[in-house]
Amino acid sequence: MNVVFVLLDSVNRQDLQPYGGPAGVTPNLARLADNSVRFDNHFVGSLPCMPARREIFTGRKDFLWRPWGHLEPFDVILPRVAANHGYKTMLITDHYHYWEENANGYMESFQGLQMIRGYENDNWNVDPVDDVPEWVKAIDRYRPGWGTRYYRNVRDFHDERDFFSAKVFGQAAQWVENNYGHGNFFLQVESFGAHEPFHVPEPYRSMWTQNTDPSYNLWPPYQDPAVMQRFFADTSAEELDFIRGQYFGKLSMLDHWLGEFLDTLDRLQVWDDTMLVVTTDHGHELGQRGTFAKSYPHYDSHANIPLLVRHPKGGGARDSKALTSTVDLNATLIEAMGVGGYSAPHSRSFLPVILGQRESHRSAVLYGTYGQGAGVTDGETVLLQGFDNTQHPLYLYSTRIPALPMPGRGFDGLELAAGAIEAGRFIPGVDLPVWRIPWKVGGAQSGPSVVYRRSDPLFAEENRLQTDPGLTRRMRDLLHQVMEDEGTPAEQYVRLGLSQ
Repeated sequence: MNVVFVLLDSVNRQDLQPYGGPAGVTPNLARLADNSVRFDNHFVGSLPCMPARREIFTGRKDFLWRPWGHLEPFDVILPRVAANHGYKTMLITDHYHYWEENANGYMESFQGLQMIRGYENDNWNVDPVDDVPEWVKAIDRYRPGWGTRYYRNVRDFHDERDFFSAKVFGQAAQWVENNYGHGNFFLQVESFGAHEPFHVPEPYRSMWTQNTDPSYNLWPPYQDPAVMQRFFADTSAEELDFIRGQYFGKLSMLDHWLGEFLDTLDRLQVWDDTMLVVTTDHGHELGQRGTFAKSYPHYDSHANIPLLVRHPKGGGARDSKALTSTVDLNATLIEAMGVGGYSAPHSRSFLPVILGQRESHRSAVLYGTYGQGAGVTDGETVLLQGFDNTQHPLYLYSTRIPALPMPGRGFDGLELAAGAIEAGRFIPGVDLPVWRIPWKVGGAQSGPSVVYRRSDPLFAEENRLQTDPGLTRRMRDLLHQVMEDEGTPAEQYVRLGLSQ
């Protein structure tokens, strides 16, 4: 059976039509859902981009061990497993992080690769720029140089066919045209949309907002909390409406080109021997809580993510309440390819749920971002356990020290901390010495704990941390148990306030 895995970026579940989002935003995802299993309780694992991808590629939980980074020598990598069992493997993507030094090893594992360059901060075009539009100046005001760098890459774009989602899905459609019927394949299609900058052409630019002032910002800052708060202080309600409108415009453009890809699959009549999976790595807050992006606390608004699966034996349109996580995609995709005897450190296949052979999957899922808090849910209640990096150690476990951010890039403010770097067999199940490296992260050095019911309205969750101590204790015990089950390093219990 062929497997097509479509991984989108920064897509909010609640904004999609299959999950009750506004009519007209994502009609093609709604069309796909009419023939798919729709998972309602699918959650992130490790955030953000590359930690999520390591979970998918390797089935190994990332955020309690290390930050954003490369694949490790001991990782068993999904595309290579597929190739070893007779699959042709291909990656088509505009996700430029694969191109970066501190995220290597991912795209190299495919037999074929098509990389569409130029998204976000991709160091691609270095030709001089004499003048820039007002929207670029607005970005540079809070992200010095970032807007200009992006503009160098896209200044020759004229209509939507020049934009990234059109190129990604257009090339994916052509690849299926060329390869369907010539043996089994695993095709991974990654569109970095709807990731910022929220830059779209007409008709999408004015499709979801009437506020289209050319000087408005379409790439709000969030890496530095102080800069983000300054941005909110400077920004009008109209500009925030514009930003959200551009996000929705990006969703609509993404959905349109996904629809073109689905048209190709329909025309080729692939559905009797092809499984299609569509999901995202995480959502993206859009200012409703006074923040942007996907930092802690990881509320359902960006942690409960969409997942649609169309399988030849999936039984058509069906909703699943099974509790699943990003890390589970690894074992699920591999089992769908018919690979037997495979096991991953933290991944569990939910293929039986897709096939209707069982209704449940996990009793709890664990998720978070390295150096921040940890979340756990049992499907009904969520605990977001706060953290304290000011007095407690944080270590990174890896076979090598990751590349530090480039000057001016500032991603997460990662840096070595004071203390001894040690080598040892610190990772359960890995019979290979790794470095244990004292590490620091930028941004907030502590964060609050939150307990809420998932039945609470989005953006209006009631924190029951103090009002229901019994519930808080039960969820903390659950978090402790899940962390133990996953082999968590001892120091994480201390910085999360869970040491017993």
